[in-house]
Amino acid sequence: MSKIILSKLDYTRIHDSIKLARMTRAIKESEAEKLLGELNAAQIVEPQDIPADVVTMNSIIKLCFLNTNKIVQFQLVYPDKANLKENKISILSPIATALIGYKAGDEIEWVVPSGLTKIKIEAIVYQPEAAGDFDA
Repeated sequence: MSKIILSKLDYTRIHDSIKLARMTRAIKESEAEKLLGELNAAQIVEPQDIPADVVTMNSIIKLCFLNTNKIVQFQLVYPDKANLKENKISILSPIATALIGYKAGDEIEWVVPSGLTKIKIEAIVYQPEAAGDFDA
C-alpha cells in the first residue's frame, strides 16, 4: 500500500480534533494512537496539490465491502458534523481512520467486531479540493 496523502489543513484540523477528543474522553486511546500513526506517516501537501482521487476531509466516498459486495456511501466529516442519519461519519471513527488519505481503487483491511474484512474505495463521489474548495 502506498503512503497516504493529506493536506496541511486536514492534518492540522485532525490533530486538533484528536486533542479535543482526548481531553473530553470522546475517543479511545487506542483509536487516537492509530489515527495519529496514520497522520504521522502521511505525505503532507498543500490543499491545491491533493490528487482528485484521494480521500480527504468532507469527501463523499463510495465503498464496497469485498466479503459481502455491499456498497455504501458516506461523507467523512469532523466530529461536530457527524450524523449517521445523514451518512456523515466522524474522522474519529475507526472506518474513517482506515480511509483518510487513501485513493479510489485502494483496498484496505479493516477490523470489525466480527473479524477482519476488506473494503475497497470504489469512488470519490465528491472531494472539496477537486471542487476548488481548499478551506473545507
